[in-house]
Amino acid sequence: MIRAVVFDVGETLIDETRIWSRWADRLGVTRLTFMGVLGGMAALDRSHRDAFEVVRPGLDVRAEMEAWRREEPEGLRENFDVEDLYPDVRGSLAELRTLGFQVIVAGNQPVQAYDALVAMELPVDAIYTSAGWGLSKPQPGFFAKVAEVAGRAPDEILYVGDRLDNDVLPAARAGMRTALLRRGPWGYLHADRPESAACDFVIDGLGELAGLLDPLS
Repeated sequence: MIRAVVFDVGETLIDETRIWSRWADRLGVTRLTFMGVLGGMAALDRSHRDAFEVVRPGLDVRAEMEAWRREEPEGLRENFDVEDLYPDVRGSLAELRTLGFQVIVAGNQPVQAYDALVAMELPVDAIYTSAGWGLSKPQPGFFAKVAEVAGRAPDEILYVGDRLDNDVLPAARAGMRTALLRRGPWGYLHADRPESAACDFVIDGLGELAGLLDPLS
């Protein structure tokens, strides 16, 4: 039986619209253009990082981020805060904890994301990031670490994410149960693929989880 529910971050808990919009403004292209290119990367199974190369060939993203940080030290830039939290997150996580599930956040995020997530005071048992672990999805070691920190057998864990490639398929290979969230460009595109049939659940919102999992508890 599922005893722990583990959540990805970007486009699962965090709406990245404002982040990508700020990047579009920074790169000097319209927001529609950058969002469209980003969606193209999702459809082509290319990294979101390739979107930068498409709109600004030869761009050194790391150097651009450093310059941006110097110019706008108090701005959010490529980061997020509580205003970027999807509306269904707090209530859904709280409901799962009320039902007795262990609730954990664990996703591919940079160092600064940990403090941003902690500051939100989410109703969760623990928060972890790839930067903190030195492991990132879809590496098997990431999911082994998830099971380790949860203190659960893999088949007692449900991993919830918006991507087949980074989230649910590698989690399933690690022996976990999986839920694919139709949210964000990857979520909608990946839910439409035949491989999504391998997921235990395909959901349109986090609020569905409590009803799906309560009978299994």
